Amino acid sequence: NLKAYEDILKISVVRVTQTSGKDLTDSLVDVSSDSFWEVGNYKRAVKRVDDGNRLCNDLMNCLHERARIEKSYATQLTEWAKRWRQLVEKGPQYGTVERAWFALMTEAEKVSDLHMEVKAALTGEDLEKVKNWQKDAYHKQMIGGFKETKEAEDGFRKAQKPWAKKLKEVDTMKKAYHNACKEEKTATSRESSSKLENNNPEAQKKLQEKVEKCQQEVQKTQERYSKSLEELDKVTPQYMENMEQVFEQWQQFEDKRLRFFRELLLGVKQHLDLSSNHKYSTVYHTLEDTLQAADAQEDLRWFRSNHGPGMPMNWPQFEEWSMDLNRTLSRRETKRKHTDGVTLTGISQTTEQTSKASSSAGTVEKTAADGSDEEAGNPFASANANGNPFEDEPSSAEVCVPVRALYDYDGQEQDELTFKAGDQLMKMGEEDEQGWCKGRLSDGTVGLYPANYVEDLE
Repeated sequence: NLKAYEDILKISVVRVTQTSGKDLTDSLVDVSSDSFWEVGNYKRAVKRVDDGNRLCNDLMNCLHERARIEKSYATQLTEWAKRWRQLVEKGPQYGTVERAWFALMTEAEKVSDLHMEVKAALTGEDLEKVKNWQKDAYHKQMIGGFKETKEAEDGFRKAQKPWAKKLKEVDTMKKAYHNACKEEKTATSRESSSKLENNNPEAQKKLQEKVEKCQQEVQKTQERYSKSLEELDKVTPQYMENMEQVFEQWQQFEDKRLRFFRELLLGVKQHLDLSSNHKYSTVYHTLEDTLQAADAQEDLRWFRSNHGPGMPMNWPQFEEWSMDLNRTLSRRETKRKHTDGVTLTGISQTTEQTSKASSSAGTVEKTAADGSDEEAGNPFASANANGNPFEDEPSSAEVCVPVRALYDYDGQEQDELTFKAGDQLMKMGEEDEQGWCKGRLSDGTVGLYPANYVEDLE
């Protein structure tokens, strides 16, 4: 009986092997628990439908994050270029090397624009493609889930249902057969023990009858088990065909997604690959041309002509005094001219002329005193202190206009103001013909400054 039981097990293994298309050696490996053909294991194929929708979301998140990186990089490039352009403009660098330095900032600005184009392509074209494809491929149901998931589940369940029903019968018959074998083995053991113990014949007869009854049950369940396996074998080919058809249907569905992802990622690569963008290569061709154009000798010649021995110079020459003297002077010469005007009082004239000249000198003196009292060594300051007859004469009303510094300025002379870009001060009067103004800082310091270094606030 034990041998018969082992033979049945071998037959079962062979039949399962035939239905799965494997040889006897492969069937000895325990793979049935994870096989697609096991009842319910088609759910992994169904889950792939939901996974496809989730992968669309993951891809969109991936592209969105890359777009944020592109934007951040572009913004940092722009800020860097703006900051260093201002620093170089205010710095001492000059000439063609300055232009070459500026070319780095220009490159950053243009590359920033290209990365913003990449960001726009990712968030616009690429993300929209995924979103639209996902919308067309996966249709949400009112009760939750996707229509495609339900169709896949229904298709596999329908294909597997007849075979699963037969398999359940086989499992029932197998269990009954195994239980009968177990009972038969137990009865046989008891009978053998009874013979060894020489029990009474009646008891041995009952045990023998039990063994015969169990053997009959084993034979009966064995026949039913074999028959159920034969019936399962009959429906297995159809089961495999139906499952293959459903599986192939969703293979094609997944094939569309995989092909779409591949094409989309190739498009993303085109957007990310700036080396294939003619604008990108142009940026660096232009940069190289500008850098190559930097000429140290040209810059040295320029500096010599504009800040060195090559500058033109109005060398001092003897000049006759004239009331109509009108020549271009430096600011310091202009101030000296205003001071020299007082010497007119020393010219011999008639009493009437002297009175007029004195009045004129007094006016000039007052103007000079208003404009340069802050200067050390102002001749009018000492004159007023010693009883200048014009001391008590009220000065003209001073016009004060608030202005803001556009650039940093470091005073080169003691009577010049020093301020930073953004500082506010008061402009006292209009600028002179050399472009200088008188002003007062917030701390009360009064002095001169270049008029084009400020802008009016009113």
